[in-house]
Amino acid sequence: MAKAIVAFPGGFGTLDELFDCLTLVQTKKHYYPLPVLLYSREFWNKLINFDYMVELGMISPEDIDLFSYADTPTEAFNYLTKELIRLNKLEKFFK
Repeated sequence: MAKAIVAFPGGFGTLDELFDCLTLVQTKKHYYPLPVLLYSREFWNKLINFDYMVELGMISPEDIDLFSYADTPTEAFNYLTKELIRLNKLEKFFK
């Protein structure tokens, strides 16, 4: 069954787990696609300036597409439902 990562606002542990997951997705070390959802765009944009990381060459511009944002439970539910249904249909190709 397909899986997804949802990162809610949090402290060091949340950041550690988020960056571990993003690194696995970025380097394609995970054996199937892994949607990453950041809950609360305002929180994450204040905490981490991903655009500045691109500007400095620390990450590639396409790395910004490794994750999505949701600001409401409905947005999160709709995104996760759509992605997990899509990935469950594709899962046979990743085994």
